[in-house]
Amino acid sequence: MKLNIQDTFNQELPADPIRENTRRQVEEACFSFVKPKSPSGPELIHVSEEMLEAIGLEVDAKDSKNFLDIFSGKKILENTTPFAMCYGGHQFGHWAGQLGDGRAINLAEVVHDDQRWMLQLKGAGETPYSRSADGLAVLRSSIREHLCSEAMFHLGVPTTRSLSLMLTGDEVWRDVMYDGNPAYEKGAVVCRVAPSFIRFGNFQIFASRNDAKNLKILTDYTIKHFFSNINELNVDGYIQFYQEVANRTLDMVIHWQRVGFVHGVMNTDNLSILGLTIDYGPYGWLEGYDHDWTPNTTDKSHRRYRFGNQPGIAFWNLAQLGNALFPMIKEAAPLKAILEKFKKDYQIQNLDMMRSKLGLELSKDGDQKLVEELEKTLMVTEADMTIFFRNLSNFAKDTEIDHNQTFLQPIKDAFYKPEELENEILKSWSSWFVRYKNRLSLEQLSDTERKLKMNKVNPKYVLRNYMAQLAIDKADQRDYSLIEELYQVLKKPYDEQPAFEKWFAKRPEWARHKVGCSMLSCSS
Repeated sequence: MKLNIQDTFNQELPADPIRENTRRQVEEACFSFVKPKSPSGPELIHVSEEMLEAIGLEVDAKDSKNFLDIFSGKKILENTTPFAMCYGGHQFGHWAGQLGDGRAINLAEVVHDDQRWMLQLKGAGETPYSRSADGLAVLRSSIREHLCSEAMFHLGVPTTRSLSLMLTGDEVWRDVMYDGNPAYEKGAVVCRVAPSFIRFGNFQIFASRNDAKNLKILTDYTIKHFFSNINELNVDGYIQFYQEVANRTLDMVIHWQRVGFVHGVMNTDNLSILGLTIDYGPYGWLEGYDHDWTPNTTDKSHRRYRFGNQPGIAFWNLAQLGNALFPMIKEAAPLKAILEKFKKDYQIQNLDMMRSKLGLELSKDGDQKLVEELEKTLMVTEADMTIFFRNLSNFAKDTEIDHNQTFLQPIKDAFYKPEELENEILKSWSSWFVRYKNRLSLEQLSDTERKLKMNKVNPKYVLRNYMAQLAIDKADQRDYSLIEELYQVLKKPYDEQPAFEKWFAKRPEWARHKVGCSMLSCSS
């Protein structure tokens, strides 16, 4: 198995001089060398053939023992030195100090077709940053990460990727709901892939320790390899770098809001400096449209990371990154200006995104009000976000808004309780559709043209939590067919795919409160 390995992170950045794999505070270093834990009986469950090709491997490479050994952690690639990154972060708004790669081990950097990829095993054992944890991962969370990484990519959302999913042959002790009922689960390893896994927290840890020297080294390295359009490694370059990170973060969050994705744990250590969706833990897609929904049981009281608050949290996290970069810039004004620009740009880009979901090409003064009224009406009675926007493309401009509810036919499948569509709720929908119909009359697109455009931004298939849970349940019985089926469906989320129509459906009632199908814990 030949890979074009070109390591830079562990070659150009300061390393932890201590080689023992013991829990500790790691000072003045970007990473610690550490070897993956050798699994007792690795077994390949699934591979992304796209990512095989992306890193320069043939499709049949997945069938080799070498592939199995390397991407399960049993064997180390020749001439490589695996490592875990050191970083800090704010968790749920509070500074947590040193965090780091507690269960992620970076294997090597590969360059293929002028694209750099870091290969990282998640769940491959303890590192100096594991704190009191075991550094392992279980099958259920690994399936969710593997499927979601690839699904997000095909939705057009900036994301890390996943190369492979493997069983380790070992059992892992976990308390799924943190309710005092732990049990053994199947251990698994995912090979995550991204140009880099550097997070906001990598910069924060140095700033928190007043380590200006290594803060600059890390920033210069990041700019050199991942922001090559920035030519100066000085104050002007660092300001430009901060602006670029803000732009990429904004783009990522706008895409999250477009498809109804809720990350669940937007701590600063879980935000990529490259603007990629990273760390798929207790995530979820909106079922009923609800700005207050979060998939994370840990966050159920305060709902800090709820759907409607994601743009605000992105802003807050960027402010913390700005604080970390301040020692190199020494002026608050340009940082504040970038944050203010972020807020203004969000308002503009979010409205443009919502116009695209509604099939509107022109920009009109009343569009913001149209969107606000829609969101308000969607939350009056439970309506599935994905189905609503996908089927809204079937609404014809010449539809009569009457009292017989015929105008609601295109979207009726989105409602969990269609019997509630009467009286004041029906009036609300009637009022909005009158407004929408009038707005469509200002557009030049035909109904057919508008439908085609809307269906390119409103997905038909997303990885609902109950779908992932069904795949997990089958996989527990050693049946991996549903993992492959969902993987194939989610590669074409905007296509009709008649053979998979069963996945274009509201969450079943049995899944409303089932563990893994609604809210989830961080346990994995």
